[in-house]
Amino acid sequence: MRRLFLLWAACLGCELRPQLAGREVDLSELGKRLRPGFLLGAATSSHQVEGNNSNDWTDWEETSFEDGRPHIEDGSRSGLATDSYSRFEEDLQLLRRLGANAYRFSIEWSRLQPEENLWREEVANRYLQWAIELRQAGIEPMVTVHHFTLPKWVAARGGWESDGTLEHFERFASRLAGRLGSEVDLWCTVNEPNVQAVQGYLLGIWPPGKQSNRDTALVMARLIEAHARAAKAIRAADRQDADHDGKPAMVGLAHHARIFQPATGSALDASVAALTDDFFNETVVRAARTGRIQLSVPGQLDLDKEVPGLLGSFDYLGLNYYTRDHVRADLSDPSFSHQYVPEGRPRNGLGWDIYPEGLYLLLRRFAREGLPIYVTENGIADNGGEQRPTYLAEHLFALERAASEGVDVRGYFHWSLLDNFEWAEGYEPRFGLFRVDFDGPERTRTETQAVDTFRQVARNLGLSPAP
Repeated sequence: MRRLFLLWAACLGCELRPQLAGREVDLSELGKRLRPGFLLGAATSSHQVEGNNSNDWTDWEETSFEDGRPHIEDGSRSGLATDSYSRFEEDLQLLRRLGANAYRFSIEWSRLQPEENLWREEVANRYLQWAIELRQAGIEPMVTVHHFTLPKWVAARGGWESDGTLEHFERFASRLAGRLGSEVDLWCTVNEPNVQAVQGYLLGIWPPGKQSNRDTALVMARLIEAHARAAKAIRAADRQDADHDGKPAMVGLAHHARIFQPATGSALDASVAALTDDFFNETVVRAARTGRIQLSVPGQLDLDKEVPGLLGSFDYLGLNYYTRDHVRADLSDPSFSHQYVPEGRPRNGLGWDIYPEGLYLLLRRFAREGLPIYVTENGIADNGGEQRPTYLAEHLFALERAASEGVDVRGYFHWSLLDNFEWAEGYEPRFGLFRVDFDGPERTRTETQAVDTFRQVARNLGLSPAP
């Protein structure tokens, strides 16, 4: 009961919020007060941009829900995506145009290892060449080992419901780090374990399409353990200090966090919001702090497991931030809550609340861990491109304010470099700094209005955007 009260009190305390939205942001100053060596970049993931992948997601895209609705909202398939596997050099020029000094991209496990006993060395060489070319251009590569997709042979054996996947993933991470370690020092083991667990195992809108509170918790736990195993494997395999800072490998994961605000002042709404916050925002971070995975599903699961290698497995915390949810208790829902955006709030193209204050609050909150923080994703679905410049500027302003108050934030990766395949939403949402023409085989890239905003911040950081 005391723990529930503390969670409730913490959630109510969120009502005292800084006011950042709507403030005039001076682009001529934005970025000048950030630390030397700050990484300003963009992010992508393999399945969303590479094209012509074959994994558990491509199988999911071909099928439908029991009521006949396609698994992908707009009925599309990932297909060619932005063709970035073939056009990396073109995308590198876009990064240079931005003035970016960092790029976060993920490795497609299914492309490297389409069968258990098959390793495609030519693919490993291609990824290695990307890292080489990035570094030659003065762009720090951050490599994500797992960004939602699994090889079909891993999925067929139970995916993240199987302990065997932990062993396969550990071996994959070790081999990958040994291959790319000469050029890569920044490693992100797992992207958003909480999101993958909720979308695939609670809501059932991602593969494998289950709806089970117990499986959600178990998969979350396995993904956390997968991080611990991969972190140990990467540090053992990557012995080369690519950026000459004295440390061959900086390892963390990308943690998705949201602001959960009670819809009313009622004790029930506050309690449900606090419990939602604790599960979604705190489980992963608490596990890394304590070395134990602690998850409970009343009447179904009570997990308290010490994981070897988990304690101290974070060299940094990656923070993915997009939005805030208002939370009203709804015990008939699998999540026990109804989450919504109040009328009159500014929204992005997916209806998400635009709330830059949330980034500031979460940076301040997670600073307590005593770890460097990279904002590994932050962006807006904005099909017309008009909202993105202000969104980018206001969120960088929020980051800069947190940094000025002592938060050790070392980088910002905008989501995304390019419009891409947005999972269950397909190609309709547009997140890219560069717009992509998905109707033509050339997949032409075109600047959005936010490119000028990004370039100005880069200049303020002392970087040199290409003409």
